[in-house]
Amino acid sequence: MPAPEARRARRIALLGSPNSGKTTLFNALTGLRAKTGNYPGVTVDRRHGLAATPEGPVEVIDLPGTYSLQAISEDEAVSVRVLRGEMAGEPQPDGIVVVADATTLQRSLPLLAEAMQFGLPTCLALTMVDELKARGGEIDLFALRRELGIPVLGVVGHKGIGVADLRDRLGEPGNWEQPPLAPAVDTQDRFAWADKVLSLATRSQPQDSALTQRLDSVLLHPVGGAVVFLAFVVLFFQSIFSWAAPAMDFLSGGVEGLADWLAISLAPGWLASLLVDGVVRGVGAVVVFLPQIALLFTLIFFFEACGYMARAAFLMDRLMGWVGLEGRCFIALLSSYACAVPGILATRTIPSPRDRLATILVAPLTTCSARLPVYALLVTAFVPDDPVLGPLRLPGLALFALYLLGAASALVFAAIFKRGLLRGAALPFYLELPPYRFPSIQTVAVQVWQRLKMFLRRAGTVILAASVILWALLNFPRVEAAPGVSASQLGQQQIEQSYAADIGRAIEPVIAPMGWDWRIGIGLVGSIAAREVIVSTMAQVYAYEGGDEDTAGFAELLRRPDPETGVAPLDLAGALALLVFFVYALQCISTIAVIRREAGGWRYAVFAVAYQTGFAFLAAWLTHAIVAG
Repeated sequence: MPAPEARRARRIALLGSPNSGKTTLFNALTGLRAKTGNYPGVTVDRRHGLAATPEGPVEVIDLPGTYSLQAISEDEAVSVRVLRGEMAGEPQPDGIVVVADATTLQRSLPLLAEAMQFGLPTCLALTMVDELKARGGEIDLFALRRELGIPVLGVVGHKGIGVADLRDRLGEPGNWEQPPLAPAVDTQDRFAWADKVLSLATRSQPQDSALTQRLDSVLLHPVGGAVVFLAFVVLFFQSIFSWAAPAMDFLSGGVEGLADWLAISLAPGWLASLLVDGVVRGVGAVVVFLPQIALLFTLIFFFEACGYMARAAFLMDRLMGWVGLEGRCFIALLSSYACAVPGILATRTIPSPRDRLATILVAPLTTCSARLPVYALLVTAFVPDDPVLGPLRLPGLALFALYLLGAASALVFAAIFKRGLLRGAALPFYLELPPYRFPSIQTVAVQVWQRLKMFLRRAGTVILAASVILWALLNFPRVEAAPGVSASQLGQQQIEQSYAADIGRAIEPVIAPMGWDWRIGIGLVGSIAAREVIVSTMAQVYAYEGGDEDTAGFAELLRRPDPETGVAPLDLAGALALLVFFVYALQCISTIAVIRREAGGWRYAVFAVAYQTGFAFLAAWLTHAIVAG
């Protein structure tokens, strides 16, 4: 007798607007063990996890944040297709939990009305109920449940309040009360229905947040807000450069200690060289920048969760309008500071196809975290650590200048595209400014850890593969040791006669006007896989040539003249040219692939590579010519 078929885990969709607390509630329900991927056939992110219920595990689907199900953007269209069961390979959800901010319920009830049109069991989860009470507001949940005809629960996700009750209900959505006939699809009728429901269920309206009003009077001021934003950005990059230094020194010492231990423990030969130089020092040269990347993500997610990033988008809307874009484009560009790939995927919220394509083409110009190891290495080597004003020091300002150059260039190129081949009218821009809230530290930590896992996975795959390939190119064909030749001399002969040297010398005539030799050329070729690979490349090239690094690390090694030739690997003009090159060059296979997918083919991906790489060489040449003078 065949075994009975196992019951399919029930699927519950979480639907809500941005800033409604949906992600925090999702994390609380799934125990922070979510999986992230793409919906089949599209590039819109999805998160799904299992919530434990008395009836067994339930799959919870975190749909993209949306204000309406009348889809005008790709993420809203995906939410509609998921709720209709039209997503390939995925059945229709068994129920919908609409997540709404209790302090702004009037803006979420029309979305609830649209969700009820699907005829699925529906539940309303009111978040921020603690804030509602603190601001003097009160909602009669029983009256609200009576008027809606569906379960209504109050929750505070980051404190766990009400989460157990909601989890208990997730297992049997068929037992939820059936909603009455949903309001008409007409927008005006839905808002009229929402006003009627609120009038019957609201006991007292919440007062406006006094803290939000006081802060917005400064932060949204046309002049004062811009000054604060500029100061915020300067201190932002200063902190990234300064606060992470102790942890970076600790990691650097650990990597070098492990390399030294392996060199002593293993018998001399190609295997020891591969492990020490190709793996440990190659990958470790990038991993030591993990504290700076962690700090970058922490600050971005913290200020996004507390509500300031929405204000930044509001302030930038006028500037974005000048270049032909709108505030939603700024949010996508802001996401690109962590990584261009999610930044390009974030353009799915932009309704205008022309604005979306223009944003995709300029998003790689914003300074992603992959550039940070390159910037930090060269700035540390060639910018003196001199104080400028108060806590501000020259390296932090130099890092800020590089980020500013990338941002300004993105806007300039966007203006060129929007006034040329992507000319078109802009659509209206709307953005909810949430009250200022202290974010959940746990939620921020989980988001940062997810990004760091992606970085470490990249270090363990792309960067490791590139380091091993580079090691092979540097160590073959093998050079036999001649009598009287020291180990350092043999190492120099090996690298000068390697396949990698042949590649570097082949492109040296092209890069020589920028002050780079064939060794830098090897790094540029390697960085096509990922920008930060140039750091591990130089770790192998120069450590191989010069032996063990001293305590100053790469910075000292790059500016230290060779004892035989008296020439340093890089001078100031060449280093600045290299920095400018990496501001513009599209050295990232992952970004090229996602441009091809999001833009609908290779046409725009090839165009992005051509215009950015071509301009990168031009800007680097001009920089070297000006500085070398």
